[in-house]
Amino acid sequence: MPDDLDMPPADALTEAQHLLDADRPFHAHEVLEAAWKTAPEPERELWRGLAQIAVGITHLRRGNTRGAEALLSRAAERLVPYETDAPHSIDVRGVVQRARDLAASPETGPVKLRLTI
Repeated sequence: MPDDLDMPPADALTEAQHLLDADRPFHAHEVLEAAWKTAPEPERELWRGLAQIAVGITHLRRGNTRGAEALLSRAAERLVPYETDAPHSIDVRGVVQRARDLAASPETGPVKLRLTI
């Protein structure tokens, strides 16, 4: 991913979802991190949380379940304030629940995660 990646939120979500579906969570993290860096202030923690979930899944892939649990749990808590009024059709409730489930019971295979409704 280029360091200066800048795409509209809908495009970032589509690309991140594509990468997650292809079991490439680290690359999804890079897309979400770029969105975090360019997001307006009220949305920054939302994008930061999504990026952390992708990193947590990356840790799962690498066998670091302890690191994955910590990141996924922290990311879920970061996203909770957005559950009632999520921008960009992001399924924050679903993402939070999935992150908590993964933190409690890490998966060894590809992780299914839907970012949008």
